[in-house]
Amino acid sequence: MSSEKNPTRTRILKAAWELLESNPGVAARMSDIAKKAGVSRQALYLHFPNRTELFVATTKYMDEVYCVQENLAESRAATTGEARLEAYIATWSAYVPKIFGIAKTLIVMAETDEDAARAWAERMQDMREGCEAAVAALARDGALSTDYSETEATDLLWTLMSLQTWESLVVKCGWDQARYRATVLSLARRALVAGAD
Repeated sequence: MSSEKNPTRTRILKAAWELLESNPGVAARMSDIAKKAGVSRQALYLHFPNRTELFVATTKYMDEVYCVQENLAESRAATTGEARLEAYIATWSAYVPKIFGIAKTLIVMAETDEDAARAWAERMQDMREGCEAAVAALARDGALSTDYSETEATDLLWTLMSLQTWESLVVKCGWDQARYRATVLSLARRALVAGAD
C-alpha cells in the first residue's frame, strides 16, 4: 500500500522516522510512535501489527522519499560489470549519510531488541543483494578476480560498503564524502576486478 494513498500510514511512518532518528539507540515504543503520529495504539496496530513491520516499513518509506529505486536505475542498466559496480557504490555512498541517523539507532537497538535486529537484518540483506548483482555482473563478463568465489567477493564488497565502514572513515576519521567514495571504489576494483591495479 503506497504511503501517498494512506495519510494515516504516512503520519505513522514519519513519526517513527523522527523518533528513531532523534533518539539514537533508544527503543522507540509503539505507544510513543502512536502519540507522535496523533493516532490511537489500536489504529497503529491496524497498520503495523508489530514493531518489526513498522521499522522495516519506515526504512522503506525513507527509500521512497529519497528515490532509491530511481537512483539505482543506472546500476541496474549498466552494460558491464565494472560499470555496475561503480554505479552501485556511487548510489550507496550517496545514500549512507541520509540514513545514518536511523540506521545507527537500529544497529544500537539491535543488540537488545529483536524487532530492530530483524528490521536491520532485512535491510542489510537488500543491500547485500545489490552487492551480489554487481559481483555477478563482473563474473558474467569474465572480469571477476579469481582470488575469490562469487560468494566471497559478495562478502567482501558487502563488508567494504557497510555502514560501519562509512561511520569509521567519515564520522570518526573525518574523511569527506568524495574521498570515501573514491577509496571504496578503488579498493573494490583492486580486490574484485581481474587485472586491476
